[in-house]
Amino acid sequence: MSSVVQRCRWCGARFETAAGAGRRPLYCRRSHRQRAYESRQVALRHQLGPEDVLLTRSGFEAIRDLLFRIEAALQDIDSDLAGGAEPDEYRQALWHLYEAAGSVRTISLEPRAVGS
Repeated sequence: MSSVVQRCRWCGARFETAAGAGRRPLYCRRSHRQRAYESRQVALRHQLGPEDVLLTRSGFEAIRDLLFRIEAALQDIDSDLAGGAEPDEYRQALWHLYEAAGSVRTISLEPRAVGS
């Protein structure tokens, strides 16, 4: 039997489900389904829409700073590789971008229920 890879609606992690008839799960864990339900209930009580997102200032700043570092790395790479480049220069450019984007691993965007 084949499987389908999809993303959890709560944490964004990839998970596999069996392909075929029936409704596919939306969450990678039962606890994530429960957290999503609780979060929807709190959002309803506070009149938050389905597209509204609450984000701490520190979380926003971490994402903004990461995007700035990645953009700066891409600009560096664009200028370094303009006019053609040797394979070693491409390797160096890729490594530069990898280092700039590496801190994405330290940022957690897992949603939390309001009030938790």
